[in-house]
Amino acid sequence: MAAHAAHPFDPSRVVHLSGRFAPVTEEVDEADLRVTGVLPDELDGVFLRNGPNPRFTPIGSYLYPIDGDGMLHGVWISGGRARYRNRFVRTPAVVAEERAGRALWGGIESMILPREPDVGPELAGTFRDMPDINVVRHAGRLLALAESDCPFLMTPELETAGKETFGGALPAGITAHPKTDPVTGEMLVFCYGLEPPHLTWSAIGRTGDVVRGPTPIDGVDEPMMIHDMALTPRFLVIVLAPVFFDIDAAMHGGSMIDWRPERGTRVALVPRDGGPVRWASDHAFWLWHTVNAFDTEPDGGNVVLDYVQWTRLAMGAPDEGGRPNHAGLVRAVIDPEAGTMRRTVLDDARMELPRTDDRLIGRRHRQLAVAADSGNPDLLPGEFDELRWYDGSDPSGRHLAWRAGDLSVGEPVFAPVPGTGPGAGGYWMTYATDRTDASSWLLVIPSEDPTAGPVARVRIPVRVPLGLHGNWLPTEE
Repeated sequence: MAAHAAHPFDPSRVVHLSGRFAPVTEEVDEADLRVTGVLPDELDGVFLRNGPNPRFTPIGSYLYPIDGDGMLHGVWISGGRARYRNRFVRTPAVVAEERAGRALWGGIESMILPREPDVGPELAGTFRDMPDINVVRHAGRLLALAESDCPFLMTPELETAGKETFGGALPAGITAHPKTDPVTGEMLVFCYGLEPPHLTWSAIGRTGDVVRGPTPIDGVDEPMMIHDMALTPRFLVIVLAPVFFDIDAAMHGGSMIDWRPERGTRVALVPRDGGPVRWASDHAFWLWHTVNAFDTEPDGGNVVLDYVQWTRLAMGAPDEGGRPNHAGLVRAVIDPEAGTMRRTVLDDARMELPRTDDRLIGRRHRQLAVAADSGNPDLLPGEFDELRWYDGSDPSGRHLAWRAGDLSVGEPVFAPVPGTGPGAGGYWMTYATDRTDASSWLLVIPSEDPTAGPVARVRIPVRVPLGLHGNWLPTEE
């Protein structure tokens, strides 16, 4: 903490704590939301999104998009009408800080931990839970997800039920981006850690039981940061970019996260049957999010991985040295036998938050969507004003686009029409915030004609901060 005294933290200078990213603290319920256009009758369910939303002004440091408290924003849709509710994920840290009326934990780079007089013996000296990245539903569980930590179980009305360890079978937690196989119903996860084993994978069955406990992935001998994964019928696909944790540096005032491009980027193909890991490697690149992966043959062949690629890891504000950090949609073809990887850039626009129809996870996908930058120089890092759609069967990079004008758009999420097959018609949903008046909206865009723009815009009664992830959860019969 003494090292940070030489560099005082000023939250007012953090772009991701202000403007369209600024946290909101009010929890709101509102029925009969104003709808411009018509909500499709076939949509019946809830659109949920989680994201970093500090309950109190951060102290010590703030690193977007990792730091923060979770807040769930939900829009329930049925019969052409909509209602809204938002709730904090009430972790022990949030409850303790609400009791104190101020932040007690610092950001992950500050190493500021609470003292026993402030939080009691159970929480003193502990790291805060941060289930602020994603929200998924599996086997009837609604889970607010953290970056390789235990998720928090939420009720259908977004109240916090407590930390979820899956009956004690996954005490270290899971990834913020699990993948559920739409054929088997299994949810596949990984978890990285500061102590050995540094990387494990697990499988949670269709009914919610852990069918494979934490299984070490051989070949990972140092603590590394890994955000997302992909899945095929044969493999978990995990990209290990050269981002290492340096606890010693953090304890002496440096950065805990160290980018080492000379180490290159490796891809682990982890057989779901428990066989030995297959590795491929290439020059260094960073990956936040995958689109999807699939096998080129029914029972084998190469593995194709679509993802958004960055030159290097960058979080928070732009690089102080002015180094460019290029983004783009990339397809990698990985040969499991030869250990080789061939990458092709499909589009070099600045983009993020890619999604496809989740019913095609692990199989050849069709339409995929991203949030993109139209070239507007006034956008902040991590802010987008355009949606783009690509055909997964077309490697040319041709795409359709809808420019959102004064709206900053978030992650596009696919909502299928009930009764249709995988890859068939549906709607793309996203939260968006107007840069002129800070109003937020839920946009509903038809997948068959996305360039026509939204068929419905639902007015949200509070501003929804930009970022991060969510899902459309149809009403369960």
